[in-house]
Amino acid sequence: MKLLTQITQRSHDFLWGEDLGAVSTLRRRLVLALRTVYAVGRDLGEGQITLRAMSLVYTTLLSLVPLLALSFSVLKGFGVHNQVRPALLALLVPLGEKGAEITDQVIGFINNIKVGVLGALGLGLLIYTVITLLQKIEHAFNFVWRVKSARPLAQRFSQYLSVLMIGPLLIFSAMGVTAAFFGSSAVQALIAIEPLGTLVELVATLLPFLFVIAAFTLVYVLMPNTRVRVGSALVGASVAGVLWQTLGWGFAAFIAASTQYTAIYAGFAIVIFSMIWLYLNWLIVLIGASIACYHQYPALLVTPRRELRLSNRVKEKIALLIATFIGRNYYTNAPAWSLEALAGRLGVPVMSVETVLTAIQRAGYITETADDPPRYLPARSFETITVKELLDTLRSAEEEPSLSAEILPHEAEVERLLARLDEAVDASLRGRSLRELAMASVPPVETQVAAR
Repeated sequence: MKLLTQITQRSHDFLWGEDLGAVSTLRRRLVLALRTVYAVGRDLGEGQITLRAMSLVYTTLLSLVPLLALSFSVLKGFGVHNQVRPALLALLVPLGEKGAEITDQVIGFINNIKVGVLGALGLGLLIYTVITLLQKIEHAFNFVWRVKSARPLAQRFSQYLSVLMIGPLLIFSAMGVTAAFFGSSAVQALIAIEPLGTLVELVATLLPFLFVIAAFTLVYVLMPNTRVRVGSALVGASVAGVLWQTLGWGFAAFIAASTQYTAIYAGFAIVIFSMIWLYLNWLIVLIGASIACYHQYPALLVTPRRELRLSNRVKEKIALLIATFIGRNYYTNAPAWSLEALAGRLGVPVMSVETVLTAIQRAGYITETADDPPRYLPARSFETITVKELLDTLRSAEEEPSLSAEILPHEAEVERLLARLDEAVDASLRGRSLRELAMASVPPVETQVAAR
């Protein structure tokens, strides 16, 4: 037991006890990689990611045929609909012979869906089913990325339709072009020449894997309601692609060796295996999204806890800096700040900035524009808002009505002490406004003109 405690303590010190700014680049990358592994394992252990993966399995089963039907309709218009069956078959390869059977059944369902027969109500329900699936995916990704707000309804509808219309077209078109390329007579002639033949075969073997990574990258960039860097999405997609391919081989071996389950469950065995395979696929997708999040925001890895907790002092400074940046740009006619830009300027993860920004916005001090992404401006003149009001708003931002400071027991000396603290802060700030704070480091107009 003592040895286990020592190992745990040393591991903790190695991962979290060092200032990464003072170590070599190689060691820093190693520690960050190990922290990422730990963080992903911790998130899985807490159960929220696995719970969302299971929820997506249920929604996928309801939405799979409508989703493929819509995609099939779009692809048919561009003449690449014949790629749907090979793609679905490739996804279900680990299920063995049953995978081909399921593919044929799904394609049969798709062919039986006739939009003209469905009518307006049926078509609406079809689209609603697909939108629900995409909404569930967005919510799962938002949880991974610590994003608290979903897209507005109009933006959600337009972006979801873009994903439905453009995504399958790009992927299946690429598959069709690739198949035509490798089937051309020129390429076949090159295959007969060594070592070009070996090289072409290697590329042909790697291309499906690269398509999977490209698809994952596209999903990671488009689905979360936050700006995801392509590089971080690519890192998460590469890991997810490797896991997906490796797990596919392992699951195929499991299916081949599990004849006893088929004997026990008979026809239900394929249903159970299909649901397990769907669950593992969604779990891999969410693991890749989690890795992309930690790659983009290494500040989330400074603590073994999932949530990056901000002290009151840090929240107050972030609030004052946000008010300064927004006010300064507004009064100097500079471009307004977005959430991502503020997070980058502060060097703090977006989700931490969003917590403070939301508190200031709810107090009516700032407002967001209709731009995409939204930008922030003063909701009313910063001359009418004091620094003291901003700090008071932040102090009470997360209070519950059922447990506010006013309903706690009253002790005369405690109340006098709190009142004196409040008066001291007010006196030291001398009614200073947010405009004064924002413009303190901006030179007067005459100075700017003289400098020019």
